[in-house]
Amino acid sequence: MKPIKKIVFFAFATTALALSACTWVKPTYSGGAVRVAYDGNVAGCRDAGSVSVSVTDKIAFYHRSELKVRDELETLARNQAAGIPADTIKATSEPQNGSQNFEAYVCGAMHVKQRNAAPAKDDVQTFPVKDGG
Repeated sequence: MKPIKKIVFFAFATTALALSACTWVKPTYSGGAVRVAYDGNVAGCRDAGSVSVSVTDKIAFYHRSELKVRDELETLARNQAAGIPADTIKATSEPQNGSQNFEAYVCGAMHVKQRNAAPAKDDVQTFPVKDGG
């Protein structure tokens, strides 16, 4: 292989690998408040609609990490569900070729109370320290 071709190939391969490690989808403020029903439990929730999302799962010949792709799909779905508005999402399909479908729900205070419930007896609690000076 000629030196120029080696340099171009190396630069391309390095760029592809670096880009594959990047996370491109960032959670929005409102998307961060959307709960993911991993267990599928949406009893008592009202259907708010569906969300279909997709991200890049392959860069040239390199396949991105399945975990990163799943994470980005979930983040993107949470961001979009917040605009419906919905406060909970549940996956209705497995990721395929960088795409996934979710159902969005409004569950309201029922699930918010569970997140903000008082700590269990064995949980650790912290208290502010008063400044002595």
